Amino acid sequence: MSHGVRVVLIGGTSNVGKSTVAEVIARRLGFDYVSTDKLGRHPGRPWGEVPPHVVEHYRSLTSSQLVDALLEHYQRMWPRIEELVTGRATAPEAAGLVLEGSGVWPANAARLTTPYTSAVWLSANERVLTARMQGVSGYADLSAEARYLVDKFLARSLGYQTRMLALVEQLALNHLDVSELRSPEQLTNEILDSVERSLT
Repeated sequence: MSHGVRVVLIGGTSNVGKSTVAEVIARRLGFDYVSTDKLGRHPGRPWGEVPPHVVEHYRSLTSSQLVDALLEHYQRMWPRIEELVTGRATAPEAAGLVLEGSGVWPANAARLTTPYTSAVWLSANERVLTARMQGVSGYADLSAEARYLVDKFLARSLGYQTRMLALVEQLALNHLDVSELRSPEQLTNEILDSVERSLT
């Protein structure tokens, strides 16, 4: 890219499409791709083979408490994320990096002072996120108990997004609403245009 970006950060809630577009961007730029989900363990999607401790996590906490627990996890992860970003941004001999995940929290990313780094946050409306999560979880065929866990995960995801968007607006950070369907290639172009503008 013309302005020498070394690290692209993509944040957003679950099922908003971060990983799909991040992989396309990484391929296009010849960068490595990393998901924050791989950097630290936390109770994730409660469908499929769900361990008992994950079931208990979603059953025992309110939606707001689930978001609090998630953000506390990301705060503990942040030093590792920052170290990774700094290493790639300041080492010309290393491959560039596309890092995506809900762990890219706006308040933390906004404090980064690394050069050649740009970030964007994706969001989608409740209708889109609900349809996606119910689709990937096989919601229509689940038991009432299993649906309850999916509903709690959806509530956590929407609560996370509400807090995320408030910070994105407050800090005037790059944001794209992806509720309207477009191809990963179209979204990649939009994100890279945003990256170009932020580094100008």
